[in-house]
Parts: sequence; C-alpha cells; structure tokens
Amino acid sequence: MKSALVCGAGGFIGSHLVKRLKREGFWVRGVDLKFPEFSETQADDFLLADLRDPVSCRDVLDRRFDEIYQLAADMGGAGFVFTGENDAEIMHNSATINLNIVEACRKRNNKRIFYSSSACMYPEHNQFDPNTPVTREDSAYPANPDSEYGWEKLFSERLYLAYMRNHGMDVRVARYHNIFGPEGTWTGGREKSPAAFCRKIAEAKPGDTIEMWGDGNQTRSFLYIDECIEGTIRLMRSSFSGPVNIGSEEMVTINRLAEMIMEIAGKKLNIRHIPGPLGVRGRNSHNALIQEKLGWSPQESLKEGLSKTYPWVEQQVRIAGAKKTKKSKDA
Repeated sequence: MKSALVCGAGGFIGSHLVKRLKREGFWVRGVDLKFPEFSETQADDFLLADLRDPVSCRDVLDRRFDEIYQLAADMGGAGFVFTGENDAEIMHNSATINLNIVEACRKRNNKRIFYSSSACMYPEHNQFDPNTPVTREDSAYPANPDSEYGWEKLFSERLYLAYMRNHGMDVRVARYHNIFGPEGTWTGGREKSPAAFCRKIAEAKPGDTIEMWGDGNQTRSFLYIDECIEGTIRLMRSSFSGPVNIGSEEMVTINRLAEMIMEIAGKKLNIRHIPGPLGVRGRNSHNALIQEKLGWSPQESLKEGLSKTYPWVEQQVRIAGAKKTKKSKDA
C-alpha cells in the first residue's frame, strides 16, 4: 500500500486532498494544528502538531512516504492578507514551517514533495490592468509581489527548488489561483471572496443591500476544489517540477461574481461599494504551460462550482442561525 503525508490536512484543500488519496487506496497521515472543521478526517493517522517546531516535524516524518504534500501555511482572504496587520506573523509562520519540513524530509530521505505556492507571488506591476493581467510562469521576475504573503511564497518556492538542486529531492511546485468550494472557511475574516459573497447573499433577504470592497471592477479567476486536487495529483505524479499555475482562465469582475451567486440563490440584491483591502487590480491564471506539460488544464466553469458551493454555505448559515436562536432562548 502506498503512503502519503498531507501537511495542512485540517484545512480546506488539505482535507479534500486526504479524501482523494484515500479513494485511491493510499495510507494517509494528516497533520495540522486542528482537525477539519466541517467533517471527520479520513486520514488513517492524524497528528495535532505545530510544524513551526522542528521536533514536531521530525516526529511527523518518522518514516518514508511515497508522496508528501506541503499545504500548511498561515493564510486567509483579503481581509487577513492585505491589511498589513498580519505581515510578520504570516511570513514568520509560513517560512518556518517550510524550512522545518524540507529539512526534515532531507534527513529522512523523503524525496518526493509537493509545495503549494500561490498566484500572490506574481509581480504587482503586471496586474494593474484588470483586463490584461500577466501571470505566465516566466513573468515572476523581476519579483514584486503586492503582499508579504506573496513574498514568503516566492521565497519558499526557491527554497524547495534549491533543495532539489543541492540534495536531489524530487520537488513539485504549483501556484494556486483562488481555490473555492464546500467545506472552506466561510466566515470569521479569513474567508475568500466566493465564500464571503455566498454567506452575505444567503443571509440577505430579497431587496437587501450587501457590501463589497472596492468598485467591483477588479478581476479574478476562481478554481473549484475538485479541479485543484486533480491538478495537484497530476503534477505530483508527472516528471515536471514546475512552478506551474493551477487555476482557471475564466476571469470575471467581482461584481459579476456576486451577480452569479445571486442568480444561483434566486435573489436580487443591491451592492454598496465600500473601502477595503483589495490586492491587485486584476489576476487570471495562464494555463499554456500546464496544458503543455501535463496535457490537462481545468475545465469546470465558475458557475458550476458556485452552484455546488452556495447550497453548502447556505446550509452553514442556517445552522449558525439556529444555534444563535437556541442560545438566545436558553439565556
């Protein structure tokens, strides 16, 4: 039986990856600071551990694994990453995790490791125009990410690739573009825009007004979680190291994103544009390289993914509302 280690298995992408690996017959160890929030982990062995601690990393890597997926990071949506208030924490926590994990892998002679980078590492100056952002993999330099989160991702990409060159490790690096879907963070400040608008629209009554940061003409692409997992596994088992984009080429304005969710919900709402952290003006995945190297690129439409995500978020809103009502009555 093949074995896999998933670092960050208590998070959104990590928990979905564990499920996929189990369906493929792997023995899976998961590790995170927390268990998955919305469903029981399917990992055969799950360790609560702080990967900022090198001793914990050595304990986690106490054996050989066929595949190691390093997804653990300090992350969140624009309300967490782009305010500037969390920069030191983000850089310190994520860089420390990566330094510890890659060194523990080297010492245990675990060579095959996947690292999840982010589209946030692309230069800000290539993403000023919301209609023509540049995110080709070879456009990463000269480097100029718009956030410390992006700078840390760029550093860690180079860290893993340096270990590959100097220590013979079999590294894979992907740059994720705005992954969304059921069982992702949907409230609390770290949620990303698809989940945030699903929540706002689920909570609203027809004719209500919801708030949106900025003018809504900023552009993004969003990738459904199943496509992300498929691309991740294909890259891991390919002969290509990357870095490579894993994202959708279906670029939309944030205004259009909100409209699509309203259409799915069957609600017509008003939007009030307010100041808030935004990130770059435009971003979209460029998929020529992944198509060339893997013979595959994501195809599922944004509307299809949102149609599966909105009902799940709506259910979470109902559950949270019922708990709040019960607590109020009990008081």
